[in-house]
Amino acid sequence: MTPPCAAPLLIIYTGGTLGMIDTDQGLAPGPDVEARVRRALAGLPSARLAALPDFLWQELGTPIDSSSARPNDWAALASKIADCHRDVAGIVVLHGTDTLAWTASSLAYQLQGIDRPVVITGAMLPLEADGSDALHNIETALGFAAMPRLQEVALCFDGVLLRGCRARKWHTQDRHAFASPNQGRLGERRGDDWTLIESRGLEATQRGAPRFELPDYAGLEGAVVRLPLWPGINAWQVAAWLDDDRVQGALLEVWGGGNVPDDLAIGQVLAEATGRGKLIAAISQCPYGTVDIGHYAAGRLLAEAGVMSGDDMTAEAAYTKLVHLLAQPISDDQRRRRFMTPLVGERG
Repeated sequence: MTPPCAAPLLIIYTGGTLGMIDTDQGLAPGPDVEARVRRALAGLPSARLAALPDFLWQELGTPIDSSSARPNDWAALASKIADCHRDVAGIVVLHGTDTLAWTASSLAYQLQGIDRPVVITGAMLPLEADGSDALHNIETALGFAAMPRLQEVALCFDGVLLRGCRARKWHTQDRHAFASPNQGRLGERRGDDWTLIESRGLEATQRGAPRFELPDYAGLEGAVVRLPLWPGINAWQVAAWLDDDRVQGALLEVWGGGNVPDDLAIGQVLAEATGRGKLIAAISQCPYGTVDIGHYAAGRLLAEAGVMSGDDMTAEAAYTKLVHLLAQPISDDQRRRRFMTPLVGERG
């Protein structure tokens, strides 16, 4: 494990299962999370405890269940990190697992080029529960967050470090709850050894200078819709979403390598929406692989309608990127170009 760094780390607690306790009404946010976390860490074997970096503690407003997280919560968290990141060596965010990958993707776009670790983790069980994974995940995240060579937003879970904007929640109950279908892991922990695969990191491939984008997401909640296709979908159903003036963008989840029904009426609805400046992108419903819009005749109407390819992006990364670009004071053409351009290693 990396020796403790000179500057402390910062843990930001946002809520989630990790800090919950049993009540008569079921699991609910518990009090004194910092004290409980420090007490749990103090119970580690002495060698592991000595290897842990020092850390400060902050909490973001009222702890929430991550299923209630909204774009404004992503923005508030990014602003807090931007304000304090220069004062610490790295940051660990404790977050609920349900929307952890969504938050990680949004943070990656808002904190482009960050030059130190931002590691997001959570737990499938509360900290004090029998068999809980919480302590292991916190300890592992602290170890990775102490590595200055890690310079991006990452997601750490069950001993595996993943690019934040490439991760997805993969299992509802298993400790190994997150996967990165189209991007290799950034690091892993085996026993007391933490390994960072530097050749896969943004510092080695893309990072560039810090260029934080901290837009106001107010007014964009609900402005991007997610529309998975199903056999028998009709044009009027697509239009019911896209014709609404409150909708500014859409993520289509299409079949295979980029296929949609051979229905000119659906193509017309999509073309009319993009013609009105709505930002529409397509990804595959398959978790692995990429889309190649127009490769098959069945998907050609997407290209003709001006729908952008999401390549091999996750739904979380594609959706949060659409929200992020719509919040920027740039033209529609610039938004389209930036969607098609890898910003933080989110697409191949």
